[in-house]
Amino acid sequence: MMSRGSSVGGVRRANLGTVLRLVHRAGPLSRAALTSETGLNRSTISDLVGVLVAQGLVAERDPDPTRRVGRPSPIVEPSPDVVAIAVNPEVDALEIGAVGLDGVVRERVRQEVGHLLSPDETADRVATVIDGWRASSLAACRVVGVGVAVPGLVRAADGVVRIAPHLDWHEIDLAQEVARRTGLAARVGNDASLGTTAEWIFGAARAHADVVYLNGGASGIGGGVILHGVSVAGADGYAGEWGQNRPSILDAHDRRVADGVLEDEVNRARLLDVAGLTAGDDTALAAALRHAHEDADAEIERQRRILQATLANAANVLNPSVIVLGGFLATLRAHAPEAFDAGVRAQTLAAPAARLELRQAALGPDRLLIGAAELVFESLIADPLAA
Repeated sequence: MMSRGSSVGGVRRANLGTVLRLVHRAGPLSRAALTSETGLNRSTISDLVGVLVAQGLVAERDPDPTRRVGRPSPIVEPSPDVVAIAVNPEVDALEIGAVGLDGVVRERVRQEVGHLLSPDETADRVATVIDGWRASSLAACRVVGVGVAVPGLVRAADGVVRIAPHLDWHEIDLAQEVARRTGLAARVGNDASLGTTAEWIFGAARAHADVVYLNGGASGIGGGVILHGVSVAGADGYAGEWGQNRPSILDAHDRRVADGVLEDEVNRARLLDVAGLTAGDDTALAAALRHAHEDADAEIERQRRILQATLANAANVLNPSVIVLGGFLATLRAHAPEAFDAGVRAQTLAAPAARLELRQAALGPDRLLIGAAELVFESLIADPLAA
């Protein structure tokens, strides 16, 4: 049975988390706005903000004097010096970033690799980068943890990577390895699911309660779903494996892999090949495709047709208000966005198509780093006093 003291303490921690989450997600807010958003009284908000300031999680500043009407209300903003390390291992590179509580990527490094990274090498590389940043650009910061976005199936219960097929990882407790080498708490999640979270909180899906997100990367296609403002993870956290679905291919000439799945047909490596590239990020790919020969146009159109059918199926089943595309999938849409969107709607029932929007991921190359950082910040927000 919970005692009155522990109950009061629990409510206080929950209220601290509520205030911190609002400031983290919305950015600078006045005390008056926090009072309105939370329904708490002014003195309680003042007390909670004071605790968060003392913890170094937020800062207060005076409001803009040119917009001051009546009694001024101090502005509360997240501390940019509270930082999470974000990591995204891929088949061709390891990307590491430092993301502030204000949602800004302060530092980033992309290490190109010519071999598959092992979990041990990944953890070692992350530790080396963190040590370098702590001795230089992040010397004055508080690093609160490490979040890792992995292209594979991650069990929600314990963060174990069940399988990351393109990395050849099986049953890996990567969080434990990273924590052991860095001395920081670490959490692991599926990359595309974390990209969904980032775009929903800070990006193209902001203010939408029903979202489908698909991301195309070097390891294939993944994604996520937000329904009624809740992320759909599935029974064990494995939801969102869009790339493993059977593609809708009406013309047999469009198929490249017998009995292949979506990510066999809508495929970044094929686009790199027709663009004349052996490697490169999404920006380089998009630029190369704009100047490629007509074989590239034919491959782009083939992949667009297959992707359009996939998105129409998603719209018919889930009725999202917005579908967001990231990675090379955004590049496919950007080739001719109006025609692409029209092709999706033409295969969607009229009712769910009526309010459907299609958008490119707004966070660009930051989306997976910001999503990985959210793993850390959600733990922090759940118990700000533990900081």
